[in-house]
Amino acid sequence: MSVTRAVAIGCGHYLPSRVVENEEFTATLDTSDEWIRARTGIERRHFAADDERTSDLGIAAAKSALANSGIDGSEIDAIILATATPDNTFPSTATQVQHAIGAGGFAFDVQAVCAGFMYALATANSLILTGQAKCVLVIGAETFSRILDWTDRGTCVLFGDGAGAVILRAEGCAGEATDRGVLGVKLRSDGAHRDLLYVDGGPSTTGNAGKLRMLGKEVFKHAVTKLVDIADEVIEDVGVTGDDIDWLVPHQANLRIIKSSAQKASIPMSKVIVTVQDHGNTSAASIPLALASAVSTGQIKRGDLLLTEGIGGGLAWGSALIRW
Repeated sequence: MSVTRAVAIGCGHYLPSRVVENEEFTATLDTSDEWIRARTGIERRHFAADDERTSDLGIAAAKSALANSGIDGSEIDAIILATATPDNTFPSTATQVQHAIGAGGFAFDVQAVCAGFMYALATANSLILTGQAKCVLVIGAETFSRILDWTDRGTCVLFGDGAGAVILRAEGCAGEATDRGVLGVKLRSDGAHRDLLYVDGGPSTTGNAGKLRMLGKEVFKHAVTKLVDIADEVIEDVGVTGDDIDWLVPHQANLRIIKSSAQKASIPMSKVIVTVQDHGNTSAASIPLALASAVSTGQIKRGDLLLTEGIGGGLAWGSALIRW
């Protein structure tokens, strides 16, 4: 039986030129390179230039994905951009990307923080399966450096700026687990845990952007359990096993979370894509950034079965199985 799948035809990423090593924080914070590495696995991150906006990062990643896929921007009929750090309250940052690459159709933002790419991917998949779009550009782009409290060593050393993008196109497939494309996706959220990870500002509260606040230990506990559970759900739904997975591409928040989640899911670290050491936590950008990085180095190859998973403020989380 022939079915339509949302098949990845290309990907790309962009990182700002400014690289910030752990040592830069030691001048103003009670911290050290060793402390940061031991607790997070992070060695460096990229920060956007003063005149560089989230849309600029998204545009660069989009152009990289277009070049990788071999298509023109005019062939894109929908853009979904996941971000918690938009250029403006409105219009959507996605429309700025749409204009810059010459795309038609429609464009909009989604906001699920570090799970943003999972939510954008699920939405793109649904648009393709229902015939609302045929070729969708999915982007995660963030300038988290703009909402960090530089006096809080528990948060400001964790995050970085960047963007990643994937292009999905409707293609006919056999309807089997061996198909290329998005095979399954699951999303969850629970607003009861809002105070574990949030920004203390916004248009209807303080009238300004605010700063990021986090209870790290509590987030860690929820992250490992929820990511493993939702990954198990999507694996069961698709009808594959953990042994069938070629690569786990997790949200790059903290190396200890990545290792704990992989261990609980019985996935060896040799099958886990890890970029957190070089990029830090880039929120909605982290999964597509890690994915595009691994594709560019030849780690991920066509036909590989990928398990992706991410969790962020809300709490919101999700997982997907994609055959590349």
